[in-house]
Amino acid sequence: MSDRAEDVGRTVSEPLSIRPVSTNDAEGIVRVLNPIIEAGIYTALDTPFSVTEERDFIDRFPARGLFHVAVLDKTDRVVGFQNVEPFADFTHAFVHVGVIGTYVDLDRRRQHIASQLFAATLATAPEQGYGKLFAFVRADNRPALFTYLRHGFRIIGNAERQARVSNRYIDEILIEKLL
Repeated sequence: MSDRAEDVGRTVSEPLSIRPVSTNDAEGIVRVLNPIIEAGIYTALDTPFSVTEERDFIDRFPARGLFHVAVLDKTDRVVGFQNVEPFADFTHAFVHVGVIGTYVDLDRRRQHIASQLFAATLATAPEQGYGKLFAFVRADNRPALFTYLRHGFRIIGNAERQARVSNRYIDEILIEKLL
């Protein structure tokens, strides 16, 4: 997962908190993620998730992983999330590399939610042994790319025809941030 978040310009209309995910957040995460998938323009994911599938994903999330949710203080409603998973668990050679994904509710874009998620993730990633974060961003999702670049990521390549979404090939931009 790693494709969406543009939050420049507007301010957060309601106070929110960033906290670690719990299985109780599965419904809220699906409420954020599925409209992004269904829009077909922000992520290479092409199949919506059920609450049960998301709950299972959270339950099986790697112990070394980081998974933060942005929730409105007043209602505890999930309005965004960011996770980091180990790049590869079949060798120790990549133990320092994490794959990051960022998702913000389509109705909450440009409210600095992604920035708050990045602050939490970048503060805790080194504590989990990460020295580098890596992501693929859809080449046609410029707002997401600019958000990552603003948070210190750099472009390292282009994967042509990396994904096929709605019978159309999509290039993805490879980005990384050394911690």
